[in-house]
Amino acid sequence: MLNIVLFEPEKPANTGNIGRTCAAVSARLHLIEPISFSLSDSHLRRAGMYHWKYLDVTRYSNFEDFLLRNPDAKVIPVETSGKRCYTEGDYEDGCYLLFGKESTGIPEEILERFRENVVRIPMKSEVISMNLSDCVSIVLFEALRQLGFPELRL
Repeated sequence: MLNIVLFEPEKPANTGNIGRTCAAVSARLHLIEPISFSLSDSHLRRAGMYHWKYLDVTRYSNFEDFLLRNPDAKVIPVETSGKRCYTEGDYEDGCYLLFGKESTGIPEEILERFRENVVRIPMKSEVISMNLSDCVSIVLFEALRQLGFPELRL
């Protein structure tokens, strides 16, 4: 099972969409606080909250709490500074795909811990970033493809 980690998510609609995607493919969702909205937020609910009954979601007080509770996690950060394209990522069952908050991404000190694993999604240099839920879908489905779409209807 793959794991999606959202570092300090800021937009309920993105988190709702990501939760819905995770539920559809049996990926676990990990939310690292602070979260700038309530998980009962109406935007979150509209974007997929009703699917959350099928979702395995865990919350953490901060990134250190995440690392403490997942000591052997293979973390693959997805960030524009990555040297390798996401299609070159070495995804394995149980890995943790880490995505930063919408406004600032993943802090540099976290990226440094996992520098050899950082991947990026190619885009035009004039574009600063893409929508977070789109990025999660792109990388998650590449990881699933590499793993042969385990337990999914093809």
